[in-house]
Amino acid sequence: MSEIKLKPECVFNCFAQVNTIPRPSKREERMIEFLMNFGKSLGLETLRDDAGNVLIRKPATPGMENRKTLVLQSHMDMVCEKNADVSFDFQKDAIQTYVDGEWMKARGTTLGADDGIGVAMEMAVLQSSDIKHGPIECLFTRDEETGLTGAEGLQAGFMKGNLLVNLDSEDEGEIFVSCAGGCRTFIELGYQPTTLPDGLFTCSLAIKGLQGGHSGDDIDKKRANANKLLVRFLYMTMKKYDLHLVDIQAGGLHNAIPREASCLCAVPMEDKEQIRIDWNLFSADVQEEYSVTEPCMEFLLESADPVAQAMDKESSRRLITALQAVDNGVYAMCQDIEMVETSSNLASIHLRPERQVVEINSSQRSSIYSARLNMANTIAAAFELAGARVDIGEGYPGWKMNPRSEILRIAVEQYVRLFGKEPKVRGIHAGLECGLFSEKYPGMDMISMGPTLRGVHSPDERLLIPTVQMVWDHLLAIMENVPEK
Repeated sequence: MSEIKLKPECVFNCFAQVNTIPRPSKREERMIEFLMNFGKSLGLETLRDDAGNVLIRKPATPGMENRKTLVLQSHMDMVCEKNADVSFDFQKDAIQTYVDGEWMKARGTTLGADDGIGVAMEMAVLQSSDIKHGPIECLFTRDEETGLTGAEGLQAGFMKGNLLVNLDSEDEGEIFVSCAGGCRTFIELGYQPTTLPDGLFTCSLAIKGLQGGHSGDDIDKKRANANKLLVRFLYMTMKKYDLHLVDIQAGGLHNAIPREASCLCAVPMEDKEQIRIDWNLFSADVQEEYSVTEPCMEFLLESADPVAQAMDKESSRRLITALQAVDNGVYAMCQDIEMVETSSNLASIHLRPERQVVEINSSQRSSIYSARLNMANTIAAAFELAGARVDIGEGYPGWKMNPRSEILRIAVEQYVRLFGKEPKVRGIHAGLECGLFSEKYPGMDMISMGPTLRGVHSPDERLLIPTVQMVWDHLLAIMENVPEK
């Protein structure tokens, strides 16, 4: 990155520093230490709360002391996803970035711009000497991606400001003023290992190369879910042949649309050629269905060595049937605005032979609490019918729009002045920490904004470089125009 002139240079230099620090969700200790040292090295008041959130306060520049305190906020953790053929240790290795035209990308891994670019902007503000602003508080929260536990554990009174700009949105020119709430549903289905007879054809099935993406913001983009596709084939195969399910390892993080799924199964040897034909026909049908949104999907079937054991047939049947039946994707649209209201994501399916269970992880989102609960109950019911144990997590709240928002008025006015056009003011189906902030700080006036990102929560994550300068200019204009106390 140092050889390429990226603007604003101060932000991209900070982003380069951020990407040298391993920061998986729930393992952000090195990032916390880095931010604490960063704030103290600037001679600024630097605090850490019991949840691991870091707050750095910067006094107003001369002449701006009577302005209201503005909070800038981003999360320090990142989604750690990589392509299967990439060797990378997210707890040790630095993210390897490169520039492709107007986009910044990473080599085979997530880029970490969600939300490393927000962290970088805050760092650039803190170390600046030529930016006009009133009192500033920079809040860096931990574990946003896998539970929002940093925001949930935020101590009341930790922040002093009552205006907040969240820097965790992914579309320049859009200002977000509300978000969906969400929860996770965990499923465990037990099974008994059964001894397989001789004379079976054992094969591995894999689906890969899907776009994936954010299970909230990208759920309406008609992308395929690798888990659902694999199960779809298993369900049809189970109806035709004497199918034995040996193993299934599909999907990953709860907030990512699954890009890859694989399983190991066995059928009678006389069905060997027919299952290959079925797989080829199935792959052709699916590629036609998703010809626009999934141009790079791959379907792999390979012979495997015979195995001694598989799931018992009844548990396998109940598992595959429930996975086929369970809802996935958009469930309902909002009645008043063009936005997803309620959705569910079948995130992962993992057979755990040491415990003799299959673990299934899914997430539900909605801007309406009762609808989110109904969606989670709908998922639970499908698996309860299969005899599984289901646990619905408490989840996190949504964020309701403030129709008299002062910070929104300033942001819109300054955007129009800078760019000569109105920004879009909208809600987002993804979860934002603003929902939890609104519970702990009921008077907090908030907006969310950020540069354009695509492919987040996947190795296709990329940052549109010119939009970083636009968001930076917009942020500086907001800071300069914060009203007096």
